[in-house]
Formats: sequence, C-alpha cells, structure tokens
Amino acid sequence: MPENMLNRAHSRPLTKQRRIAAVAGVAAFGTAAVALSAAAGHGGTVTTGSPATTAQVSSVMAPKSVKGTDIRRLTADSVKLDALAARKKAADATTAAKVAEQKRAAARKAARQHAAEQAATRSTQRLDIEPVAAKTYTNNLDGWIRQALSIMRTKGIPGSYSGLHRNIMRESSGNPLAINNWDVNAVNGIPSKGLLQVIPPTFSAYHVAGTSWNIYDPVANITAAANYAAHRYGSIDNVNSAY
Repeated sequence: MPENMLNRAHSRPLTKQRRIAAVAGVAAFGTAAVALSAAAGHGGTVTTGSPATTAQVSSVMAPKSVKGTDIRRLTADSVKLDALAARKKAADATTAAKVAEQKRAAARKAARQHAAEQAATRSTQRLDIEPVAAKTYTNNLDGWIRQALSIMRTKGIPGSYSGLHRNIMRESSGNPLAINNWDVNAVNGIPSKGLLQVIPPTFSAYHVAGTSWNIYDPVANITAAANYAAHRYGSIDNVNSAY
C-alpha cells in the first residue's frame, strides 16, 4: 500500500476529532460570550474561564454615578429650603417685635391711666382737705339780716330783706339785747327778747338748726322768728304788727 494512503487514512479520523474539538470550542466560546454579555449588562466585566474576582464583584455591585442634572436639582432644592427657613425666621422676628411693641404700648397706656387716677385722687384729697372759705358778714344789722336770709334759703323759710328789716325796726329798733318787761308776756314771766322780740318758748319751738341756742344771738333770733311767722302767717313779710 502506498505510504500516502496510510497518511490519508490516518488524517481522516484526526480531522474528525479536530472538528469535534472545534465545535466544542465554538460552543464554549459562545457560552463565555453569553456570560460576558450578561455581566456587562450589570455594569461590570467578567473574565471567561476564571472565577470572578473581588474587583469584578465590586464593579457589578457599585451604584450608578450621580449625574450632573441630579446635582443641580439637589442644589436648587437646598437653596429653596434655605430661603423658606430665612423667610420663616424673618416672619417670627416680625411677630415677636409686634408682640413686644403691643406689650410696651399696653404698659404705657396703663401708666398714663394710673397717673390720671393718681392725679384725680390727689385733686379729690385737696378738695376734701381744703374747705371752702365761709362767706363772712359784717357784724351789724345789715350783716345779721343777710346771714339770716342765707340760712333761711337753705332751710326753705320764706322772707325778704325788707320784710325782716321793717319788723326788726318796729320791734327792737335794731337792738339785739332788747327786752320787753311790761307787756302781757312779761307779766306771765316770759318776756319777749332780741331783735324780733321772741319769747323763749317760741324761740325753742322754732329754733333753726345750725344757729346758736342763745335767744339774744342776732342771726338765731331772726331765723327763729321768721320760721314761726312762716308757719303762722306764711312769711315774715306778711307781719306788720305785733305777732
């Protein structure tokens, strides 16, 4: 047999084995490619035919990087929050200032009111302490009649200056110490006395409060006689003779 035929016989089976090996290699390569593709899809690189290293796992597990747009968005949100916080702080400060001013205004108002009340109290105290000066009258017939008329007005006793003066002059000639020792009253032991010649029982019965109990006191004598005449005649002005 020729040598070349032996070589062809031997080469034919080898060629078949090579084909099988080639197919197996292609299949392995395809599997590796699929694995590589899957690993690449997760953002990392896996070396075919060897275990994944720590660097490769870290590469697969690493988070995505933050993009520039996200950074700008976060920065804008931070600025907005800072602005809101600043506005709230300013509003709180304004409110606190208003409250403080209201408290100061209330304190000023209370102080003014207190001062006014104190002034009113002091004024009232001065009025209480400082009595109104009493009106003075001359110590003569004119002064006695005028003082008696002033008291008569406060007591509601009628009478005029002319009516009093006329009766005084007829009864005593203006002498406050005059006394009648000769008429019937004197005979009975109760002589008429004073400016308007009043007997003691009549003086006591018609005495005007606030005047002297001395029957010879000019003002007390006039007011008691005028009070008696008002009850009996309507007014001292109506008396033109002994009464």
